[in-house]
Amino acid sequence: MQSPIIELRNIKKSYGNVYAVGGVDLEIRDGEVVGLLGDNGAGKSTLIKMLAGAVTPTSGDILVRGKKTSNWSSAQSRNAGIETVFQDRALCVQQTITRNIFMGREITRGFGFLDTGKERQEAERLMREIGFTSKVFSPDSIVGQLSGGERQGVAIARAIYNQADLIVLDEPTTALSLTETEKVFSFVRTVRQSGRSILFIGHNIHHVYDIAERFVVLDRGRVALTATKEEVESAEKLIGFMEHIAHPTGQNPLDHLMQKQGVN
Repeated sequence: MQSPIIELRNIKKSYGNVYAVGGVDLEIRDGEVVGLLGDNGAGKSTLIKMLAGAVTPTSGDILVRGKKTSNWSSAQSRNAGIETVFQDRALCVQQTITRNIFMGREITRGFGFLDTGKERQEAERLMREIGFTSKVFSPDSIVGQLSGGERQGVAIARAIYNQADLIVLDEPTTALSLTETEKVFSFVRTVRQSGRSILFIGHNIHHVYDIAERFVVLDRGRVALTATKEEVESAEKLIGFMEHIAHPTGQNPLDHLMQKQGVN
């Protein structure tokens, strides 16, 4: 079996005496969509910032394709094929789709001049690759004219151009309508079919349940549960589990999984 794209072993991040992440194990393999869940303060943001190389772990190991890394950084993260799309998507809404995809990694020809024709052609290919089928928009369309779901598509296309094996989506469906959410889901499914992986972070459990095939639930900086969709069985049981860890009274709907994994 091929080694995971990325593997975290007992990763911790402390700020003084406070642990934002207190010993997390996580692995993501080729061609899977993993949902990362947790209440506010669970450690999700810190964890994805460490994956992106924006925050340095206090301790623990990060392995890329089975090989341990050292001095993990944003450059190493990108070289490992990890691209993170944060909530603000870091898009320039006054610029075209093409300029947003290639910003900072422009295609050039002789004497360093931009090859705008090739960039436009490549932008067109990337848009179609992820399922951006609307003929209303072209590579020359201004990003500010796009809907929220379509802007997520541009950010995903940029990640693919940057040769990402793993695309981390931070709350990609926040404030989106059902129609726009389905657009994002369509982009994610297309990316998965190409063999790439998605780490999908969200607060809306129904959204995460619908799109992911495996779930990792964080609670106060630690992994409270790792389970497949088949093991969880329904979004309602996942919601019930998260309510239970937030207010541990009554019956835990996933108690059988917790016992199996040896988690109290």
